[in-house]
Amino acid sequence: MRASLIQIAVDEAESVDSRRRRAASLVREQAGADLVVLPELWTTGAFAYEEFGREAEPLEGPTYETMAKAASDAGVWLHAGSIPERDPDGPLYNTSLVFSPSGELAAAYRKIHRFGFDKGEAVLMGAGRDLVTVRLPGATLGLGTCYDLRFPELFRGLVDAGAEVLVLPAGWPERRRAHWTLLAQARAVENQAFVLACGTAGTHASVPQAGHSIVVDPWGEVLAEAGPGEEVLTVEFDPAKVTATREQFPALKDRVLGLEPPRHR
Repeated sequence: MRASLIQIAVDEAESVDSRRRRAASLVREQAGADLVVLPELWTTGAFAYEEFGREAEPLEGPTYETMAKAASDAGVWLHAGSIPERDPDGPLYNTSLVFSPSGELAAAYRKIHRFGFDKGEAVLMGAGRDLVTVRLPGATLGLGTCYDLRFPELFRGLVDAGAEVLVLPAGWPERRRAHWTLLAQARAVENQAFVLACGTAGTHASVPQAGHSIVVDPWGEVLAEAGPGEEVLTVEFDPAKVTATREQFPALKDRVLGLEPPRHR
């Protein structure tokens, strides 16, 4: 499987429409890849809280339409990162979109863990409830977004649902970049799965972004890692390594906790 992670820079001087066109152009340049991934909230910037309400769009809004066409034009599976989604019957959501090579929506995932504690995303957006997997011809993807990376139970649930490749778009800050790398490797090792984590570059809302998108194999080895600036990180990997790893080192079979109700004393 060939994957391209587009580590786009969120430039505050660039309009959202221009950013959509630029992202679509970058996706089309990845024709020949099996999977293309964009970061979290790349239309607004993950820390540009005041933009969420202004730029929120319905699920099938302008970003949906632009990315669906880009996926179809390139003939790729496209994880289009996430957008601030405006639900007509509820709050805003941080929603990821996955398109098939024909441009059809294959999955939508509303971020479950919202960052900000008592401000920002945590109070401006609603929380998703559903774990989401997507079956590709060569592997099953499990979806998470940014802050989700800190919650291992989410990814164990995705593995139980059949995920072999964990895909995580993010707007991760530079000041916690060490956590980004550590947690991506930890999620790969503990779930014996590939992790594809795609971040943003640049600075938005005065928050420098970590960049350093990363691809990790089921043994925790880093197959590829981007630098801090805008770039496309492309890597080839064999999803069959997931099954081989789980058979060679069958740690998941030794699970005890989480398989039955806990006992309290």
